[in-house]
Amino acid sequence: VKGRLKVIYLEDYNVTMAEKLMPAADVSEQISLAGTEASGTGNMKLMINGAVTLGTMDGANVEIHDAVGADNIIIFGMSTPEVDELKRRGYNPMSYYNNNAEIKRVVDYISQNGIAGKQFPEIANIINCDPYMVLADFADYRRAQKHMIELYKDKEKWNRMSLMNISGAGRFAADRAINEYARDIWHTKSAFDKEENPERPVAEKAPAKNSTAKKTAEKKAPAKKSAKK
Repeated sequence: VKGRLKVIYLEDYNVTMAEKLMPAADVSEQISLAGTEASGTGNMKLMINGAVTLGTMDGANVEIHDAVGADNIIIFGMSTPEVDELKRRGYNPMSYYNNNAEIKRVVDYISQNGIAGKQFPEIANIINCDPYMVLADFADYRRAQKHMIELYKDKEKWNRMSLMNISGAGRFAADRAINEYARDIWHTKSAFDKEENPERPVAEKAPAKNSTAKKTAEKKAPAKKSAKK
């Protein structure tokens, strides 16, 4: 907005576009409400390209946190047990609106003025209907954003965090996943693992030997013919 914030909607997002965007990303925002993300793979792809995750403890973010450590990921928001407890007590978004001046200012502005001449009733109505508890996590999200900006200013520290994410991405490789499925679920062994299958026969290289012998015979044949003449 006016040179300060630009949001671009990319139409027809696909793998080809992702191959260009993900290597260029510095930050991977994964901001689902804890307990609602089915766990996609976008955060893993961004991670392996060096992006630092800013997100909730939800989906694969939990595994990324375990892989890189708390110092190399920016976590905010409620945990799944905290979300469940708030639901049990009864979540009232209006209380966050009334008790947080920043939330009140933003919601009031959008409700009264809209943005760029457009109205956004879904946002304005968030004080009445907030199924993903956006207002409950709002203050901590702003804290995480400020923390991320300060980290980014320290290039050496940020680059170190980026490298830690790249090096920790190996646990999301397909090879590891398949090996664990084979071991823990299918209870089978790899046919190509010599330690697990020491008696597996090794293919003979007979065709190569026969081919060499045939070529040698072909070379010698003309020489014998000439000698006879």
